[in-house]
Amino acid sequence: MMYEEEFERITLLLNRLRVDASAKIVFLVDKNGQQIAGAGEIDKVDTTSLASLTAGNVAATDGLAKLIGEKEFSILFHEGLKDNIHISIVGQRLILVVIFDERSSLGLVRLRVRKASGDIERVLSEMQAKAAEVGGEEVSSPFAEITDDDIDALFSE
Repeated sequence: MMYEEEFERITLLLNRLRVDASAKIVFLVDKNGQQIAGAGEIDKVDTTSLASLTAGNVAATDGLAKLIGEKEFSILFHEGLKDNIHISIVGQRLILVVIFDERSSLGLVRLRVRKASGDIERVLSEMQAKAAEVGGEEVSSPFAEITDDDIDALFSE
């Protein structure tokens, strides 16, 4: 669960990364392909497709890594004629995507991503601690009280 405060902090970190790395677009995706936050020229791309394709790319690359005996490849880079994509895993759960062009360099992006990843991981840790604290206060799922008998009765009619 992400709280508004943490969402705003992550968005600020992504905006800072975009500026510091001279990137066009920066966004954060979960490993299921859901976009969490973004910064930059995101209105110029289909972020839904980009997020799911990025997650698929990471999953496929994880498969390649396992085939050769690696745990994972934590950084991916795709070089195009005009634009480049730098993809990195943050906190074992999220994917940080940076799209940049000739205004930046891979070295600068990697340097800035390393710092931003650490900052994002700290926010994630604080978020986990906050969720654990609030855990007892959270409202249980409305589906928690539904039994198998209720489901059977629903579909048997």
